[in-house]
Amino acid sequence: MTQQTENFKEAFSYHKNGKLTQARDLYMEILKNEPENHEVWDLLGLLYYQVRDYLEAEVCIKKAISIQPELYYFENLAGVYLQKGDFELAIDFYKELVKECPQKYEYHFNLAMAYKNHKDWEKAKEEYYKAIELNPKSHESYFNLAYLCFNENRPEDAVECYKKALEINPEDWESTYFLSLAYMQCKDYQKGLECFEARLCRHSAIVSQGKTYPNLIKEKPLWQGEDLSDKILYTYYEAGFGDVLMFYRFMPELTKMCKKVILKPQKELAPLFRENSYGAEIMELFDFEKEIYFDYHIPFLSIPHILGKNSENMFVHHNDGYIKANPAKINYYKEKYFNNDKFKIGIKWQGNTFYDKERVLKVEDFFRLFELENTQFYSCQTFEGSDEFNKIKDKYNVIDLGKTFSNFSDTAGAVENMDLIICNDTSLAHLAGAMKKNCWILLPYIYNWRWHTDLEHCDWYDTVKLFRQADHGDWESVFSVVEKELKKLI
Repeated sequence: MTQQTENFKEAFSYHKNGKLTQARDLYMEILKNEPENHEVWDLLGLLYYQVRDYLEAEVCIKKAISIQPELYYFENLAGVYLQKGDFELAIDFYKELVKECPQKYEYHFNLAMAYKNHKDWEKAKEEYYKAIELNPKSHESYFNLAYLCFNENRPEDAVECYKKALEINPEDWESTYFLSLAYMQCKDYQKGLECFEARLCRHSAIVSQGKTYPNLIKEKPLWQGEDLSDKILYTYYEAGFGDVLMFYRFMPELTKMCKKVILKPQKELAPLFRENSYGAEIMELFDFEKEIYFDYHIPFLSIPHILGKNSENMFVHHNDGYIKANPAKINYYKEKYFNNDKFKIGIKWQGNTFYDKERVLKVEDFFRLFELENTQFYSCQTFEGSDEFNKIKDKYNVIDLGKTFSNFSDTAGAVENMDLIICNDTSLAHLAGAMKKNCWILLPYIYNWRWHTDLEHCDWYDTVKLFRQADHGDWESVFSVVEKELKKLI
């Protein structure tokens, strides 16, 4: 056995066992002596692919192909382009691979993925169906087909795809979670809420109570619907501000069922909820951690499931809203910012972008609205996105209220003084809806499950009106409609 052969075996062993630095160094050593060793060039490319250095991966695999154009090397290069985000190149390569091996499932599946990421939805669907023909047990194909159904606002079809995926892999929590969203978009809340228990944020919330707040979880059970008439229930936040505000509608019902409810919301919501407690004890972040006693606990978003909510009783409506602003703060904002006879409009263009950037509005699209006579606009933008106000302040008379908000109680005090709120799908919309204030929510083409499929009205809030993009990324058409509607209203 030659030294080069020994080096190759050792390098490949390092590579296989995840010792990538040693493997890389040995591959390079081999190539110094054998610069035309196409197999080593390809392996070095795959190693770079593993560490997401796609530029180096592309260079190495292309070198292997130039020496020996093996089909396998083309497959690896296509994979690099797919992961790198060069979807047009990935499509070209996978199309050629499909021609060479039309019966290979992986080529059809990856071609579908490239089409999907390139937003060529119809061709993506065709390839997923071909992949399923070749591999009827393709859980991944059904999962991605379901996404495309959501994309086309066909949640009923998404339900069927997720169910197929779960037939193949019943333990897949992700398919179960997204199935819950599809069910709920179809207003099948009985099934939807049951599947919604698979959500990751629920698990994270429970774990955080046990680890971050060890004195709170005292081996007390999760509430599963037991009688609470003489019991204390502890419930704690999960997910975003908007979710908690939306499900706070069930607090009046919950407090009537219990001897006592203890709620720990996000700190930004705590003052507002304390002003609208319905008899619940609202904790600050570390209040009473060691002294608190309870009989059962539950993550906040699990409450409607345990209450047995369904499509008939999910949409709890309160005649004058279920959130009221602090009178002192209403008066403060009125005297300082709202003492005028113009039509007062609050705006916000961005919420939490960690999960979804599609719902972020372009600040510039609001500019046409600022031109309307007899209007006074107020920015409610806080935190991420607030720097965008710099594009407004020197051009238009828009008052920046966002910098005055330290929590949602402040925001509610300002909102109560407004005639209308126009914003993206964000927590401000849920606050306005909960306060029964007029609100126009501007939705992306692919919108959240909670707005259902009939956008003519909003099931959750009586005073909310929904506007949706006509196509992906098209905020121009949305603001054209908004401008026309606003002119009528004023």
